[in-house]
Parts: sequence; C-alpha cells; structure tokens
Amino acid sequence: MREFIVEADGGSRGNPGPAGYGAVVSDAATGETLAEESEYLGVVTNNVAEYRGLVAGLRAAHALDPSASVDVRMDSKLVVEQMSGRWKIKHPDMKPLAAEAARVFPPGRVTYEWIPREMNKHADRLANEAMDAGTSGSTHAAKADADVRAARNVATPTVGWGAADLGAPATFVLLRHGETPLTPQKRFSGSGGTDPSLSDVGREQAERAAAALAQRGTIQAVVASPLARTRETAGTVAARLGLDVAIEDGLIETDFGAWEGLTFAEVQERHPDDLTAWLASPDAEPTGGGESFAATGARIAATRDKLVAAYAGRTVLLVTHVTPIKTFVRLALGAPPESLFRMELSAASLSAVAYYADGNASVRLLNDTSHLR
Repeated sequence: MREFIVEADGGSRGNPGPAGYGAVVSDAATGETLAEESEYLGVVTNNVAEYRGLVAGLRAAHALDPSASVDVRMDSKLVVEQMSGRWKIKHPDMKPLAAEAARVFPPGRVTYEWIPREMNKHADRLANEAMDAGTSGSTHAAKADADVRAARNVATPTVGWGAADLGAPATFVLLRHGETPLTPQKRFSGSGGTDPSLSDVGREQAERAAAALAQRGTIQAVVASPLARTRETAGTVAARLGLDVAIEDGLIETDFGAWEGLTFAEVQERHPDDLTAWLASPDAEPTGGGESFAATGARIAATRDKLVAAYAGRTVLLVTHVTPIKTFVRLALGAPPESLFRMELSAASLSAVAYYADGNASVRLLNDTSHLR
C-alpha cells in the first residue's frame, strides 16, 4: 500500500475576506512532491478555506492512488481535532466540508497530525499565491507537472461524475431581465444610470419566462437585483409561482460611469482611450469612476458564496443583469476575464449554474431563449 503525506492550508484576508487554499501531496517514502493544488475561493472565512484545502489535498491523493493511506498534516488545530473526532463540528459552513473530506478515503486510511506553521510553508505559499492571483482578478491553480494536471482533472467532479455523493447542489437559475427602452439600442445601462423600467416587449418577455418556469416547477425561491427592471421581471415570475421576491444588492449591474445611456460607438468616439483600457484590463474603470470588471467579479463571488450558503440544496431564481450573469458563468468555468466579451446573453434569457458541497460548480445552461419563441 502506498503512503502519501497531504499538507494543506487555507487563509482569508479579513476573515471573512478574499480567501484561498493550498495543498501538497508527497510520497511518504521518498518525500517527492506528487501534486499541488490551490484555488482562489472568493470571500469566505479562514476555517472554510482550511477545510477546502484539506478536501482538495485528499481528492488529489485519491486521484493518484485510491488504495493509498494518507497522513494529513496541517497547522490548523481546529481542522485536525475536528477531523480526528476529538472536537465537535458546530459551524454549518464546515459540516458539509468535513463530511466531504471524510468520504474521500475509507475510514481508517487517513490520519491527522498538527504541525507548526513553519513546517507547513509549501501549502501556505500556495494558498497565498491563490489569494494574490484572485484579488488581482484571476484564478490561480498550481500544478507540479503534466501528470499532476491530469490528476487534478480526474479529481474534479462534473455534473455526471462524482457529484452524486455530494448531496443536492444549490442551483442558481439566472434570468436576465426583460427589455427596457435602452435594450434594443444596445446602450450601456448599469447601476449608475436612469434605472429604466421594462418596455411593453420586456413585460411580455417576463410573462413568457414566468410561464416557462411555472411549467418546469423547480424554482423554490426568487431573488432579484434592486433595480426597477429586475424587480419588475422578478415580480411577474414570483406572482406566477406564488413566491415572494427577496432583494439582493450584490446582484446589481455594473456601474458604467459616464458611459451610462451611450452606445458603444458613442463611447468609442467620446472616450476612446478609456474604452481601449477597459477592453484590455479587468482592473480598468469606465470613464467617470464606474465599476471595473475586477470589482464586479469580487462582488459577484461574495454574493455567490452568500447565496450558496443560504440556499444549499435548493433551486433559486436569480433575476439580474448581463454582467452579473456572465460573471457567475465565468467564475464557474474558471475562465479569464476577457471571456465576458465572448458570451451572448439575450434579454429574458435563462442560464443555470449548480454549486456542490465541495465547492465545485457546473454550468448547466447558457442563454436559453426557447421560451420566447
């Protein structure tokens, strides 16, 4: 039987705050590093990040050899004592993560050992690199070599593989609001503009979306951005489903600053340098102090984590806007920021993302407009 050592760590800059984890799998006999894992997690607590690192390390070890025995070494006294069964797990965010860690290998094949922080520098470095990359607007995943990359792909569950034992996911059905008078003209319409209501066409689109969702019968809650067009769309759907609408400020559209109400061509004519910078970098803001895509990404990641925790195992309709929906999809895919410019998202279209207890996500639908035809 092979023996592996898993060293794992996680951190959060703010607790909760921007967080990440790192995990290392090594051969117990030779000390050779066999796999490295790291990921930016958005806004979570230190303890959640530590547990996520543990799960990632165990899954990487399992991918290398599911018959191995594992010695887990962490500088988190909490995780070591809880996973060893000496301390109770009371926090609701950590219970499913601890359960997932316990399922990776059969009982008795994993031992837990506390080590001082200075002996956990490899995993700590990976966690900090993930946080550094995440807070700059990208996702970091460290891999030792091509074999490790293959192991990571095997270890990551998809909707059809390995997800059945994680319980029902939190599923976000993402509905873009119906048309407003600005939509057909393709004008920038964010959170800093005139806050238009739906047009007659938009109201009809909302009715059609409501009918389609009622026919599916899967929506258990409705959450909407605070802007008029999303509240009106959500109200139409919720009335059809017999549900209330909860308002979530984190779902609001990006603020496009001085570009609000302008077409792309008009922005190109009036603010060419700012537009070029905005298209080139997620950190660039629209003219006049709008919201960068990096800031929107951090906001949506925090909102995602909040809603996943609140609606675990449920199917929720999120009525929101173009940029938030594209950002949910981008984050779920681990795609770069420039992917936002490569997605089509029509008014009143439906998309869907499922979030599992181990933190993985699966994009199930994008820009479905079949209910509008």
